[in-house]
Amino acid sequence: MLSGLTTRGRCLMAAGIAAAVCSALLNERDLLRIAAFVVLLPLLAALMAARSRVGLASNRYVHPERVPVGSSAEVRIEMRNTGRLPSGGLLLEDGVPYALGARPRFIVERLSRHHVTPLRYQLRPVLRGIQQVGPLMARVTDPFGLAEYDRQLLGHSKLIVVPRVYPLSGLPGGAGMGAGEDGMVRLRSGQGEDDAVVRNYRHGDDMRKVHWRSTARRDELMVRVEETPWRGGTTVLLDHRASAHRGTGPTSSLEWVISFAASVCLHLHRNGQHVRLVTEDGRVLAGGGRETGHSDLEVLDALAALNPSHQRDLVCTSDPAGGQEMVAVLGATNVAAATELCKHRPRTSRSLAVLLDVSAWESAGDSAEDTAATARLLREAGWGVVVAGADTSMDAAWSRLCHAGAVRGVALLREGNS
Repeated sequence: MLSGLTTRGRCLMAAGIAAAVCSALLNERDLLRIAAFVVLLPLLAALMAARSRVGLASNRYVHPERVPVGSSAEVRIEMRNTGRLPSGGLLLEDGVPYALGARPRFIVERLSRHHVTPLRYQLRPVLRGIQQVGPLMARVTDPFGLAEYDRQLLGHSKLIVVPRVYPLSGLPGGAGMGAGEDGMVRLRSGQGEDDAVVRNYRHGDDMRKVHWRSTARRDELMVRVEETPWRGGTTVLLDHRASAHRGTGPTSSLEWVISFAASVCLHLHRNGQHVRLVTEDGRVLAGGGRETGHSDLEVLDALAALNPSHQRDLVCTSDPAGGQEMVAVLGATNVAAATELCKHRPRTSRSLAVLLDVSAWESAGDSAEDTAATARLLREAGWGVVVAGADTSMDAAWSRLCHAGAVRGVALLREGNS
């Protein structure tokens, strides 16, 4: 019970004890009575605050539950009195992580039993992640401020802080659709729509699988047993190795590539393309189902919860895009890592890369010459490459990448003609 005493209560009790000692030395009974009153007052206040029955019904609502970095979310707390409040009132404090701002505090003197009292405050997250708001704590005090105790009224509420998405314009020619220059190259290299495999009709076969063109040509029922059309698509490769990025917090190069990858995925998906998001270690974050693709929320939620990888080297055992077109968003990548990445990519498949010059974020032994050498190797391997720095806008990087992809497609077409 004494642990709930405030500084004022402890000082008052110490003064009472000192007065009691002085009364014993001076043989002053009146001073002893005062000392006893001064000592008992904080104890009675602590007892009243500790046993005070605080009847409160409360609910917390976070709107929206998913918010981009830099935007605002509103938290609404509804309070209703179901018992009696101590005469000293309540101090309410809601737990808020540092990435969401300062902890809000409210002083409640009176609550009506028949009405809901709303409390509101704003959150402005500066860093992505799955954040927990709460718990809501009530500090019960006595009228003199001599004692206080904390009571938990509400638990945690989840707030998903997703990366900021920037509007992009333009598309690489024929991207994801098997059209344009790249589509012509694919057709010449044997990629494209495969013919249906048919066989004679057997009793019990589903009539919906009858291949009528073959039936008319052969004058007997033929059924389709397999049809594997080539479906265009784009794989976005995100390099989230901690060793490949520089800087800390919301201005780090890691946050730049995550925001850029989110913008590219949503931009391509909203233009009707199938998009798959993978990490440099082959883990699929979104778009694992080739038929259904991904939703924007799936991409944003996956990136909101993404933590830096402790893998140091970029090692590929197969084509990260699985034969699809690929847009790689890379951090610090040396020549050896770029060689490993190119080893499994066919030259006839569209390969685009945004290569970060991480020395623009924080110089830590990195040099622009290393980045230039890596970009040169990727271009020689048939990639369209754009080097981006800390001051490069998302739309500018994407526009340059689209142009690089178009130039690369024309070059492949000329190679195919020759």
